[in-house]
Amino acid sequence: MINRLLVANRGEIARRVFATCRALGVETVAVHSDADADAPFVAEADHAVRLPGNTPAETYLRIEKILDAARRTGADAVHPGYGFLAENAEFAAAVTDAGLTWVGPPAKAMAAMGDKMEAKALLAEAGVPMLPTWTDPDQITDFPVLVKASAGGGGRGMRVVRDAADLAEAVASARREATAAFGDGTVFVERYVERGRHVEVQIFGDTHGTVVALGERDCSIQRRHQKIVEEAPAVVGPRVRQRLHEAAVAAGRAVDYVGAGTVEFLLAPTGEFFFLEMNTRLQVEHPVTEAVTGLDLVRLQLLVAEGEPLPVAATPPTDGHAIEVRLCAEDPAQGFRPATGTLHRFAVPGVAGAFAPTKGLRLDSGVTDGSTVGVHYDSMLAKLVAWAPTRAEAVRALAGALARAEFHGVATNRDLLVRVLRSAEFAAAEADTGFLDRHPEVFAPLLPADRSPLAALAAALASAAARRAEAGVLAGLPSGWRNVPAFPQVTHYAGPDGGEIEVRYRLDRTGALAQWHTDPGLTSADGPSAGPGAGAGTDPAGADADRSGQPPTVALVQARPDRVVLDVDGVRRAFRVHRVGSAVFVDGPDGATSLTELPRFPLPTTELAAGSLLAPLPGAVSRVHVAIGQRVAAGDLLLTLEAMKLEHPVLAPTDGVVAELPVPAGGQVDTGAVLAVVNSEEDPR
Repeated sequence: MINRLLVANRGEIARRVFATCRALGVETVAVHSDADADAPFVAEADHAVRLPGNTPAETYLRIEKILDAARRTGADAVHPGYGFLAENAEFAAAVTDAGLTWVGPPAKAMAAMGDKMEAKALLAEAGVPMLPTWTDPDQITDFPVLVKASAGGGGRGMRVVRDAADLAEAVASARREATAAFGDGTVFVERYVERGRHVEVQIFGDTHGTVVALGERDCSIQRRHQKIVEEAPAVVGPRVRQRLHEAAVAAGRAVDYVGAGTVEFLLAPTGEFFFLEMNTRLQVEHPVTEAVTGLDLVRLQLLVAEGEPLPVAATPPTDGHAIEVRLCAEDPAQGFRPATGTLHRFAVPGVAGAFAPTKGLRLDSGVTDGSTVGVHYDSMLAKLVAWAPTRAEAVRALAGALARAEFHGVATNRDLLVRVLRSAEFAAAEADTGFLDRHPEVFAPLLPADRSPLAALAAALASAAARRAEAGVLAGLPSGWRNVPAFPQVTHYAGPDGGEIEVRYRLDRTGALAQWHTDPGLTSADGPSAGPGAGAGTDPAGADADRSGQPPTVALVQARPDRVVLDVDGVRRAFRVHRVGSAVFVDGPDGATSLTELPRFPLPTTELAAGSLLAPLPGAVSRVHVAIGQRVAAGDLLLTLEAMKLEHPVLAPTDGVVAELPVPAGGQVDTGAVLAVVNSEEDPR
């Protein structure tokens, strides 16, 4: 029996395992880096051990430190979670050699599946269908192809190549990324299937020789080769489903598999499917399988690790449909680069449960209000899962919950996820791995441009209400009211895209909205004039206008520091407003936005040199590809910034000459730091 379990991981998966342990009466041990000292998973563990340092190489990848933590806390078992050492055969062997129970497959099976080329050869003998594969790029004549890392997953080291001229750089780049992520730069190349779907089968094995398929999942919606939407069951015919399950079970039996594993396939439009890889661990997307089967997969892992037989001997029936999205800290305004900061609010309405099989809405998160999102680890914040009797109901429920959620302080991919779920192609279950490439419209923010003025007005009115509530004198007068109506209240904001928004409004003696308008000379319109006494600087073309082209009539119904209700052409719209210092977060019926209230009298700032390229997020300069004085063309690679396990190229914005490279390779930078200065051809200073 397992009595005290150490989870050699962090964040959401550590909390997930701890939840099942609490239900079973198993004590828990967390290990944590310095950056994670105040993380929720550490607080929830019965025991916690610090791993000095911040980077994975210093902490979560140090086998000897984790084993020492197990010894010091008296843990008798280790669960690897996913990522880090979860598929490391050396770690599995070290745990068992230390006399501890390993909650995972045998080291031999992990080693066999860890090398993807060896895995392909082994499973081909077992009859599992395979794609054409090459290890020598010079042998490739047919394109497109996919470059993949041999020792890893999660999209790391993957590159689609459609032209022979791009193959060499893709292979070199994949090797660098694979080396950084897995310590092994070995890559291979396989045929790329157009319009293919990513379908995987959850398998489970026990020490009594049983290997069973627990259903399949469709994980076709991917960005940068990483899954962002997953669902169970996959929308496939019964014959294809049966063949997928049979192939997955054959793969498990070929390596005497024990524990939770996933066999991933590429499903072609013809109905053919091909083996991609086998993940010898619990997958991020396991909650959708739990939702439709009712099984707690972590509980099954612990039972199997204790030597118990699986309670199921065949594929269980499924109930309803479940869809999961991965909410990530990513900034849409910066091309969805990983984002950092403090989560001032993290709230999803209607959640029925967390970290366990749940009917309805389930939230598995690694963060809570006040959590800090840094640069050292993966950008995923949480997984939101919706279960419903039908797929259409699950899609609608999940999209609605996401749209109404409040994520304040760190930019996320929430709007992208909502647009994917509400797209016609996804609703029809016709999406494949190229979905995002074909649908650039899903990257647009939920809040339409013509609705932004109302959000900005709500922010200004809420801020004024907050100041009025705190006023020591004249608290009864409405903010913005003037004896002389020529002077409205003026508030300036920086919008999420960096543009400046000016809000002008005036309230009459009764507190009613008498005037609001925008200055068309600014980069973002805040709204048209409305009501009596409107000013002349209106911009109806960018406003929330009705079908006749006329600006709407806006009346103030309620203004509180945290809530503003506006009547727009007879329709009430409520806005939730959350202020943190100068930051203002507005959640409305059409979408959410974040604003920064600008000071009325800004302090002077240092002017940057023309052609300065700034760091979009904190990270480390991994490589510098140019030298000072070198002539470059627009789009040339200047340097590479590494953050949150990903490489971010910094490209020349124009033809010119490199004038400055203030950060050497290996140097750490914060957001906004100058990485390079390129003098344009027109300005050859």
